[in-house]
Amino acid sequence: MAAAQGRLSDGAGGMDDAKGTEEEARHKGSNASNGSSGSNGSSGNNASGGSPVPPAFTAAVEALRTARLRPQIEVEATRAPQRLAPHAYALEAAVVDGDEDLADGRLVLLHDPDGHEAWHGTFRLVTLVRAELEPEMAADPLLPDVCWSWLTGALQARGLTYGEPSGTVTRASSHYFGGLSARPSASQIEIRASWTPREGLGGVPDTAAHLSSWCDLLAQVAGLPPAAPGDASVVTLPQRRGPQSR
Repeated sequence: MAAAQGRLSDGAGGMDDAKGTEEEARHKGSNASNGSSGSNGSSGNNASGGSPVPPAFTAAVEALRTARLRPQIEVEATRAPQRLAPHAYALEAAVVDGDEDLADGRLVLLHDPDGHEAWHGTFRLVTLVRAELEPEMAADPLLPDVCWSWLTGALQARGLTYGEPSGTVTRASSHYFGGLSARPSASQIEIRASWTPREGLGGVPDTAAHLSSWCDLLAQVAGLPPAAPGDASVVTLPQRRGPQSR
């Protein structure tokens, strides 16, 4: 796949725009109706509304921050969406090969200590993944089904148990005319999904394993070969201002 055009941080297709998943739309509506709008914490990530941060959420976030990933994945914390849950933490990632960004994505961890009927749990993971496609791949009618199987397969490959998966796979093409006619046509795949991770000891899900599975999905969408055993040498959250066009 060619480099993904545009970045999540530029507002195009981000978690807070009007084109969110049904997960986001449902929570925006329900939380708005009960007056629980939430607010970003001082770090610009945890939307806790000033309420005490539950130990389970703290542990889940710490696992995300210290997970080890393959070197081609660059990850950093970003502003979490508001109004989706009492507590939220967000990561933004890019698959980098030399000077080329092959794919990008965002993963949001939501937590409601009281649980949520739609989640069937107290945690929820919400994701957006996108990459530019080669023309022959974009023309494959089975592409959406294949991309969804990449997501579920990445979770199953690490032995993760999850529930209530939902999402969409969108394929889009851009054709340029007039003053832009010199640009080649471009196609992009976008995966928006959410699922409920199984909660373990102390009510804490294995968020590090879910993050690793999500990065496996990113790498697969980007067209990278599977990681070799032990090929995970970079701690997440490097000092990076944000995904930038290269």
